[in-house]
Amino acid sequence: MRKLRVATPPLGDARGLAEARAARRKLLAASLAGAALAGLPWRAGAQARAVTPSQTAGPFYPREFPADGDNDLVAVSGRSGSAQGELLLLGGAVIDQSGRPLGGARVEIWQCNAFGRYHHPGDRSSAPLDPNFQGWGQFVTASDGAYRFRTIKPVPYPGRTPHIHFRVSGRGIPELVTQMYVEGEPGNARDGLYGWLEPAARAAVTVRLDKAPDGKALAGRFDIVLRT
Repeated sequence: MRKLRVATPPLGDARGLAEARAARRKLLAASLAGAALAGLPWRAGAQARAVTPSQTAGPFYPREFPADGDNDLVAVSGRSGSAQGELLLLGGAVIDQSGRPLGGARVEIWQCNAFGRYHHPGDRSSAPLDPNFQGWGQFVTASDGAYRFRTIKPVPYPGRTPHIHFRVSGRGIPELVTQMYVEGEPGNARDGLYGWLEPAARAAVTVRLDKAPDGKALAGRFDIVLRT
């Protein structure tokens, strides 16, 4: 496997050294996330071929994208802290109805922080912002269709059950905007958007979260099936 390297700044350049350490930390975190997600089971049989239903993007899709727009939402470049909330290693694959993986798919996610507030000027909540939470991230799939993110377990905010927004796009790939929900959340039964879905569609966007092998994070797999 080709090793990823981060250049080390000259001694005395404290800012550059801190940024290099942060970059190494993000690379290590991404590697660990990939290893943890590799052990999660794929959806099997007919369920794997159920088309992922579309849902609203909601009002908080970013107006401006953060300068740090990678797939690690819990570590922001240039900051030494980590996001508040329970760490979640989230991944899966983008496939078509026949199970063929789709490379070149741009997968975006966005969600509120651990206090229930989006990093968006339109969210007027009195809940605090979290400067160490990126709020939005992206990942472009390779030929295997796989994607992965390091983020936090979604939390409720007024009127909504915990969820994560997804957008999938790419050349020759049908665009999909949807939402992922967490299995067993009490708020699911009261959420209008979740309840509007037919049972099969609801199952396709509901993900079970388990402890990752290291016991320090949760892990979940959400496979996205596009109509092609």
